Amino acid sequence: MSIDKKFIDQLINVTSKAALNTSYFIGKKNKNAADKAATDSMRSELNKINMNGKIVIGEGELDEAPMLYIGEIVGTKNGPNFDIAVDPLEGTNFAANNLPGALSVISISEKNNLFNAPETYMDKIAVGQNIEKGSIDLDFSIKKNISNLADIKNKNPEDLTVCLLDRPRHNEKIEQLKKLKVKLKLITDGDVSGALLVCNKIYDVDIFLGIGGGPEGVLAATALDAFNCQFQGRFLFKEDNDIKRAKQMGIKDLNRKYNLNEIVKGDSIFCATGVTSGDLVNGIELDNTHYTSETFVTHKDSNLKEIIKTKKPLKT
Repeated sequence: MSIDKKFIDQLINVTSKAALNTSYFIGKKNKNAADKAATDSMRSELNKINMNGKIVIGEGELDEAPMLYIGEIVGTKNGPNFDIAVDPLEGTNFAANNLPGALSVISISEKNNLFNAPETYMDKIAVGQNIEKGSIDLDFSIKKNISNLADIKNKNPEDLTVCLLDRPRHNEKIEQLKKLKVKLKLITDGDVSGALLVCNKIYDVDIFLGIGGGPEGVLAATALDAFNCQFQGRFLFKEDNDIKRAKQMGIKDLNRKYNLNEIVKGDSIFCATGVTSGDLVNGIELDNTHYTSETFVTHKDSNLKEIIKTKKPLKT
């Protein structure tokens, strides 16, 4: 990937501006307006970058989303070809209700290297660095995964922290985990940021698991790949339309389990800017003349893995 610091700075600007524009809707109880502000800003900033960018994960199909729809070409059309996955506002409810953890997220890879995930659920499991491949698996029982992880980390199961979405569909998993006496970190939304908590020990999360969004799984996988973490995902299709769409996208084996290197290939960049402060990054801070943002950034080839704080004038 033809990436330099200028290009990375441009992508940080994309998510930072989207977060800034969303920040004016924090606590206004209007998640649709917040999401529109993020989407409009992200599209506008992407179109200033010299590239041919194809949205492979976006706000929906052309007939569902007027901007950043799947297949839309963004950029000046003068530059390298990229695949782009976006979630302009992850945690719309967080922003609307002034709760922690709202983010503006984008990932970019070389053309045809980012999995075009259907808009359906995905069963996921993610663990951090230095975990032996094959020791953690979607097809293992929860008990086996926890036991294996405890052995590898030289911990007791009750010292492990497991992160998953707090949803009725996870009640059985939660009961199994309670019996194993692990520490639970239950999140109400935001399974991109939830998965990323395994990447660094400062977040004190040992494993992320459970059912969330398929597109969010691809976004998280981009960052996890830069950290050399492990991730597996399997799409879950409940509706006939979901199955039809998956087949149109070239997915032949509906029960296939995808490993990290099948979801994102080659070089990639990931940026997630905080709208409201959460576990991963702080949210937008405003004064009379400037705004300050924090962005979780990874670039695989340069081994960039940082939280970058920027302060810029409000009027540019």
